[in-house]
Amino acid sequence: MVQMYFMHFFGGGEMSLLIAMAIDRYVAICKPLHYQTIMNRRMLIGFMVLSWVVGFIHTTSQIVFMVGLPFCGPNVVDSIFCDLPLVIKLACTDTYILELLVIVDSGLLSLVCFILLVISYIIMFVTLWQHSSRASSKAVSTLSAHITVVILFFGPAIFIYSFPFNSYSVDKFLSVFYTIITPFLNPMIYTLRNQEMKGAIKRLCSQNSVFSLDR
Repeated sequence: MVQMYFMHFFGGGEMSLLIAMAIDRYVAICKPLHYQTIMNRRMLIGFMVLSWVVGFIHTTSQIVFMVGLPFCGPNVVDSIFCDLPLVIKLACTDTYILELLVIVDSGLLSLVCFILLVISYIIMFVTLWQHSSRASSKAVSTLSAHITVVILFFGPAIFIYSFPFNSYSVDKFLSVFYTIITPFLNPMIYTLRNQEMKGAIKRLCSQNSVFSLDR
């Protein structure tokens, strides 16, 4: 129960932060002259608090119903971690309402947020395409990193939680991807945009090539 709680708690928080990042990029690209006024300190603190609140509500609304379920049958979860759909299957009672809650709270919410994010990024890309410049190319690089993280985060989540109670052999692979590979790739995607990191990687590659030649 603790594992499921914190997984969905941080998942809901990250979902809110990705939306906040999209809003930040939208204001910076579409309303650059008003950026400092709109994205002030109060707004940033509000986004941070909102992410924690959304994560808390998202996970509590599901876990509170899980705690009282009777588990009188098998107690083995066929996955690398305990997740809501897998644990609900083990309950020896009618769980239709809870299954519907999981689909709406996790699956439908993820799908709607993903669609809204994609629409917002399309608007930003169109805006940048109409104003081609050096600053625009830098913004495109930033947006590309953001949308890559969005796809890595929401893609597996939509597949897992939109149809959570059907049996798919790919679910185990997605579980590993969602819990290990995606968090591992996120800092790499953002870090590779850093100019100092790019310079360090180039220096490292050049040193390796020189070392190979010397040998």
